[in-house]
Amino acid sequence: MSNIINTNTSRREFLKGSGRIAAASAFIAAAGPRMYAGQNNTIKVALIGCGGRGSGAASDALSVKYGPMKLVAMGDVFEHRLKSSYDNLKKMHGDKVDVPGDRKFIGFDAYKKAMDCLGPGDVAIFATPPAFRWVHFTYAVKKGLNVFMEKPVTVDGPTSRRMFKLAEEATAKNMKVGVGLMSRHSRALEELYKRIKDGQIGDTILQRGYRMHGPVGFFASLPKPDGISEMLYQVQRFHSFIWASGGNYSDFYIHIVDHLCWMKDAWPVKAQALGGRHFKTNSDGVGYVDQNFDTYSVEYTYPDGSKFFLDGRCMDGCKQIYSSAVHGSKGMAIASKSGDCGLPSSIHSGQTPEKSNRVWESDVPPDERNPYQNEWNDLVYAIRNDKPYNEAERGTRTSLVTSMGRMAAHTGQEITYDQILNSDHEMAPGLDKADENGPAPLVADAKGRYPVPQPGIVKDREY
Repeated sequence: MSNIINTNTSRREFLKGSGRIAAASAFIAAAGPRMYAGQNNTIKVALIGCGGRGSGAASDALSVKYGPMKLVAMGDVFEHRLKSSYDNLKKMHGDKVDVPGDRKFIGFDAYKKAMDCLGPGDVAIFATPPAFRWVHFTYAVKKGLNVFMEKPVTVDGPTSRRMFKLAEEATAKNMKVGVGLMSRHSRALEELYKRIKDGQIGDTILQRGYRMHGPVGFFASLPKPDGISEMLYQVQRFHSFIWASGGNYSDFYIHIVDHLCWMKDAWPVKAQALGGRHFKTNSDGVGYVDQNFDTYSVEYTYPDGSKFFLDGRCMDGCKQIYSSAVHGSKGMAIASKSGDCGLPSSIHSGQTPEKSNRVWESDVPPDERNPYQNEWNDLVYAIRNDKPYNEAERGTRTSLVTSMGRMAAHTGQEITYDQILNSDHEMAPGLDKADENGPAPLVADAKGRYPVPQPGIVKDREY
């Protein structure tokens, strides 16, 4: 199970692999009625959130093989981020990127202006910090636009309840909605799921998930520097703040939560957990001010009493493990060999993943091996052929289950699904009225430090 990983690799590895363009051969078919594909059969795309994750999603969108796609609008709160994204996408995709200056929008209202450039059948990409997902999705539902939103889609109970309702409204409007939980589009995991359902490993009795490596992204942050507002600083370093992203727990671990719940075909009903902050200073001895724990160990419990253990760690110099496994009464399976959903998946007759007891290993065609491209192929196929397609409800449920484990660690309490769903702690209310110079959801003390979780002391909320 142990796998050393390159911790400098971003989730989407944006623009690294221009050769990864793949068409889902099983889905190649005549385009559906023009009304579902945008005027003149071109699906227009607006990118809202132009960091590496959003830029990677836009690149995948423009790489879909059947039917023309065009990026026509971009929005972000940071001008330099939009410019860098535009330059790279234009270099890579040429005429598929048609975003003149008057369709490049900066500011907290950029999402509205970008979506106003779209029409029926077009797609808005949401890749801002997750706290803003409900704000942007609300506007998309109002306009009836198709959506691809990155994960997580919520970080607390109140916004989850809001997103569940929006998901229902999107279905009623026949919107097609994708969520960036790409494991669900891994052809290896699709096959493994079928085999587990067919009983090849017997009854699932235990699952294990690991993401343990050094600090990445904006996991740790030093006090806010001069020259940037408090609001922009917290948005910029969203991994460091629970309100913005669910912290590193939600942002880093959600894929393993998602695909192991899928393999179990169930959702945990409760969680209890351990976690702590350990070495929160940099090499100069300056203290980090983020809200993250360095380590997490969570025990999820399914309705039938079986367990799912998840271990996470962001510390240098420690053993690195990034993988997942499913144990059954007749054998076990490797779900992800390395990473969020890394090939190959396999089934073994014993409880250890030895080559000698391997009874199946996934064999995915080369043009189906990229789950990031697969999820876009699947979404666009549904748009062009007017097939039901809405991942928002499941994406919200996965986000909520992830938050349940995080809250258990941060409070030191056993947290049930109903507790997290019905919690009244909305961490960042009023984000639909957010402004660059307005009040930030967190207030720092005189030393620039923000509230951190205190397990056993603060028991009914995370900070």
